[in-house]
Amino acid sequence: MSHRIDTDEHIAHKKRRAVAKWLLLGVVMIMMQILLGGITRLTGSGLSITEWKPILGAVPPMNEQDWNTAFELYKAEASGQFVNHNSDYTLTDFKAIYFWEWMHREWARLLGLVFLIGFSFFMAKKYFDKKMVRPFVVLFVLGALQGAVGWIMVASGLNPDDTHVSHIKLAMHFMFALVLLCYTFWFALKLWVADENRVLNLRLHRFTVGLLVFLAVQLVYGAFMAGLKAAPAAPTWPDVNGTYLPTNVHNFGAEVYKGLDILTDHPIVVHFIHRSLAYLLVVLVLLWFVNLRRQVSDSVSPLLRKTAMSTVFFTFLQVLLGILTVLNAPLMTQNKFLRFEWFAELHQMLAICLLLSLVFNVYMLKKR
Repeated sequence: MSHRIDTDEHIAHKKRRAVAKWLLLGVVMIMMQILLGGITRLTGSGLSITEWKPILGAVPPMNEQDWNTAFELYKAEASGQFVNHNSDYTLTDFKAIYFWEWMHREWARLLGLVFLIGFSFFMAKKYFDKKMVRPFVVLFVLGALQGAVGWIMVASGLNPDDTHVSHIKLAMHFMFALVLLCYTFWFALKLWVADENRVLNLRLHRFTVGLLVFLAVQLVYGAFMAGLKAAPAAPTWPDVNGTYLPTNVHNFGAEVYKGLDILTDHPIVVHFIHRSLAYLLVVLVLLWFVNLRRQVSDSVSPLLRKTAMSTVFFTFLQVLLGILTVLNAPLMTQNKFLRFEWFAELHQMLAICLLLSLVFNVYMLKKR
């Protein structure tokens, strides 16, 4: 009887591991999707496809007539961007920006297909238990919402007045993607990490959750930076255009800012807040790490100690890449991917790594 129980537990363990590996594949694919979104934004490609066709849109234009039709739609629907930035575009130029937006959408379709096929396979093989049903429902709902928010974001730039999408809706799209990423990662951790490797420490758990919330605010401001193209507004470091506190912020170019809008819409103010939050995040991560090292020994959980070290590493590397991105901001190009764009994309990638490392630590520190 004991041998049979051991065998059943071993089989159940193998099933959980198999589902966890599939979910981790999804995590990697979602990370790739976010990075493709970054490339799409940096190359100014996001408004090149002006229609929302989740199924039929998988096939790009197949002949010259179809390409000309798509180009004319772009001129008409994304007229603000076309007239103000891309009026000299040829069909060849349009094809270049179309590619990145199409690839971003195509990868989303592939991601959905991977999840659907995997779900169907594991369901048929009876690898799921009752506890997995609700998380999978949430997972598919989050995926559908992310697609809908993506189209709402694109639609915000399809008019004669705007040259880019709304930075607020860009931030929403970005944060929805990160929620989907973290939820999938958390689900995989529950199936992969044995409970005996986790540590019961309510105080550290709360500290880590607080860090995660603080990082989320920082990431929102990072999305504002991207949407407002705020890096070139202050391409200096450690000062902000020669001062350490922004001056004359109520006027910027032709804009006049009033009330709280200045905190979300003003390029230099957003830039200053993003930097300041980064410095504070470094201090908080170091305090958190010192506390964790004091309270958790290698003998208690070597895995937790390693993941904590990775959080510190990602934090400092993320700050370094942020500085390099700012200093290279004058090299920002329209619809090309050169030095500034590389630094910006790496900066985004490290932000994702830092986020996942903190999610891992939150999971490793049990509150009860």
